[in-house]
Amino acid sequence: MIVRSKAPLRLGLAGGGSDVSPYSDLYGGNVLNATINLAAYCTIESLSLPVVRVNAADAGVLCEVPLGTGPLSSGALLVDGVYNRVVRDFGPVPAPGFAITTYNDAPAGSGLGTSSTMVVCILKCFAEWMDIPLGDYELARLAYEIERKDLLLAGGKQDQYAAAFGGFNFMEFLPSDLVIVNPLRVKDWIVRELEGSLLLYFTGRSREGAAIIEKQQQATRRGDTTAVDAMHRIKQSAIDMKLALLQGDMATFARILGAAWEDKKKMADTITNPQIQEAFDVALAAGAISGKVSGAGGGGFIMLMVPPQKRVAVREALKALPGQVVPFQFTQTGAVAWKL
Repeated sequence: MIVRSKAPLRLGLAGGGSDVSPYSDLYGGNVLNATINLAAYCTIESLSLPVVRVNAADAGVLCEVPLGTGPLSSGALLVDGVYNRVVRDFGPVPAPGFAITTYNDAPAGSGLGTSSTMVVCILKCFAEWMDIPLGDYELARLAYEIERKDLLLAGGKQDQYAAAFGGFNFMEFLPSDLVIVNPLRVKDWIVRELEGSLLLYFTGRSREGAAIIEKQQQATRRGDTTAVDAMHRIKQSAIDMKLALLQGDMATFARILGAAWEDKKKMADTITNPQIQEAFDVALAAGAISGKVSGAGGGGFIMLMVPPQKRVAVREALKALPGQVVPFQFTQTGAVAWKL
């Protein structure tokens, strides 16, 4: 049997960072995000031999290891983490062995939630193969626990829920890891206008988000007033941007995006760097209105708000830099899986 799955990556529009503990536990968090047509992919194929063949292109792992009764340790961290948790919670897989292949449309550290989306994608594939009935909330919650609690990878909670649900979502993060996902019914013309106004630029440099997130967590723990007050404003920006989005108010959307980026930079000194600033300077000089880095910061993708009539000028100006503009569209579908 062959099973495949696909889960969408996301753009963090506003509120990112307020979903990270301990801030979300102390104050609650709000995040506005939307999934796009870049994705993580997974294929599982049953084998008659008690081995696991791993081809994790996103992690640079290609190997074959015996499949015994103990934990899987193939070197592909996310594959191992999902498999070990699934077997622990739901019992053995339905074949002596299996081959698993994973890959991603964007590199790790790009700020689009690649690692968390991959965990959701792999978990969705196992659930389909083993007939495990996981709803969207259950899928996202289990993926979060695998990544943050089993594997101890630093990060927030929004990415898993974005990948599981898909579409435009306003999310609320409460103490005890309680998450409420509010899907937004955004009018088609607003989605098209936003696609025409947002330009996605990859800096060509991936970043290590864990170190940046740790600095943000430390600032919250020690009660750093500047950082905590900035995060309060970032949290509020998700509420304000949700209203602007639903009304199709692109001018307000752009203003909130820019203000949130200024606040984000106050959370840690590694969130921006000369390469990121140069991209902003070039884009703004060519006609962009505002922008922010998607994800933790430090590199990856920059979202730029550009009047559609200035889009070509900004795109051409950015060609002088090492990165590249990446076309995208918003999607409404979350993680899916199917058997062949």
